[in-house]
Amino acid sequence: MNTEELEALINSPENEHLEFKEAKNDFDFEKLCKYCVAIANEGGGMVVLGVTDKIPRRIVGSKAFPDIESAVSTLTERLHIKVSGHRLLHPCGCVLVFRVPSRPKGYPIEYKGQYLMRAGGSLKPMTQDMLRGVFEESGPDFSESICSRASVADLDNTAVDRFRDLWIAKSSNQGLRDLSVEQLLSDAELVVNGQITYAALILLGQRAAITKYLSSAELVFEYRSNDAPGSAHQRIEFREAFLSYYERLWAAIDLRNDTQHFHEGLFVRDIKTFNEVAVREAVLNAVAHRDYRLQGSTFVRQHPRRIEIVSPGGMPCGVTVQNILWSHNPRNRRIAESLSKCGFVERSGQGVDLMFRESVRESKSVPDFTGSDNYRVSVVLHGVVEDPGFIKFLDQVGQETLSAFGTYEFLALDFINREEKIPPEIKDRIPRLIDLGVVERFGKGRGAKYSLSRRFYDYVGKSGTYTRRRGLDRDTNKALLLKHIRDYKKKGTRLSELAQVLPSLTRGQLRRLISDLQAEGMIRCEGKTRAGKWYPVDGK
Repeated sequence: MNTEELEALINSPENEHLEFKEAKNDFDFEKLCKYCVAIANEGGGMVVLGVTDKIPRRIVGSKAFPDIESAVSTLTERLHIKVSGHRLLHPCGCVLVFRVPSRPKGYPIEYKGQYLMRAGGSLKPMTQDMLRGVFEESGPDFSESICSRASVADLDNTAVDRFRDLWIAKSSNQGLRDLSVEQLLSDAELVVNGQITYAALILLGQRAAITKYLSSAELVFEYRSNDAPGSAHQRIEFREAFLSYYERLWAAIDLRNDTQHFHEGLFVRDIKTFNEVAVREAVLNAVAHRDYRLQGSTFVRQHPRRIEIVSPGGMPCGVTVQNILWSHNPRNRRIAESLSKCGFVERSGQGVDLMFRESVRESKSVPDFTGSDNYRVSVVLHGVVEDPGFIKFLDQVGQETLSAFGTYEFLALDFINREEKIPPEIKDRIPRLIDLGVVERFGKGRGAKYSLSRRFYDYVGKSGTYTRRRGLDRDTNKALLLKHIRDYKKKGTRLSELAQVLPSLTRGQLRRLISDLQAEGMIRCEGKTRAGKWYPVDGK
């Protein structure tokens, strides 16, 4: 938004997509979160701070959120939607504009247990009818439907007891201890009017009941020591309550989960090939989001240095391999909600974040979803620690700082360390990393480059890498260009040839260096456009 657009907007009526707040000195962050949630649930829009909210509006400026990048980062982490924000400098004061995307199809956004919407000038919880309408956008939730032939007697008592204990531990509600099984499961919405849901069958069902009523609710574990075709070295079929077998599944994986040792000076670190948090979240995603209407089991295939989890059914509506980190649409909401009550998952969508974050923190390749298609979701978790120096670098950053980092900050560091192009979705995290002294920026505009800061390269003994990443200074670059022009003074030098001398620079950066040399009287140009050639000025 520019100044003209703001002035055209300020006298528009407030509605479900637009909110003005004076916020002259500050603004409550909790309130900002709630307005962003409500606007997302209404289809997206903007929150504008620094403008009076009654017509005729005035631009008064706002001192709220001096670190707007940090505010945007925290909003995105808490709400799991990609909020953006920027400062607009107006002659009457600084205006803050937060742009809020629409909620995903079929998925209302909640904050601290509330699904909010706009109601006139205030915020109110969404009605049950509205929520039901949103959920039905992506089709009915199979897991909440009734398995009419099954009964509470088909549930595994040990799994039910496990569910009760986990729910008490998560909620601290000791009153759950005294509830009957029927009341407990009814309160959890796993039993409706005395009939069990498919979510109850999947999470708590006996083996015989699952075989009889939903045989696709099976997870198969395989271990293979190599990629050769043939039978797996070990195969375990889990066709029983998920809450009964999860710990045995991890035990089977951990049996061959070797430790990678790294020693460099005083730096000592032992890292397991497979991170339990990342594996757990991948398995939970497969259980909660697979399509149980399709025949076929969920597979967990372990190899010495990678694990692949494959589940039937493509990505949920609106979710792709490209946007999986910031678009969430649970296919089996009742299962996801029950797992949340157990403390297995904090909220929908967080699992993918944790998988990426744990991979980056251990310098492993990020989870790979590219094997997914319209009929299956495949995620590969890699176990090889690729850069122990990066782990040492994170140790130097300090746990207090790292604890304030979200997944996008870790991903930004990972892209910078690997010298890969930073996706636009996480580029707004870079200013905060620069302010913390973790990242340095070289150049301006589109030609800007980023590097982990010098002090950390020095700490891990890679000062040469820092010098290479930073590149040559301006005077050295000009000297290289001048030398090339002098060496070829008889035939002249085209701009395309000068680009070969400094291939890391953008065309704009190159032209600025040439302009400097020309202004200093060192070089001259003959011809125009691409046919023009550069020559040294006689005697220089």
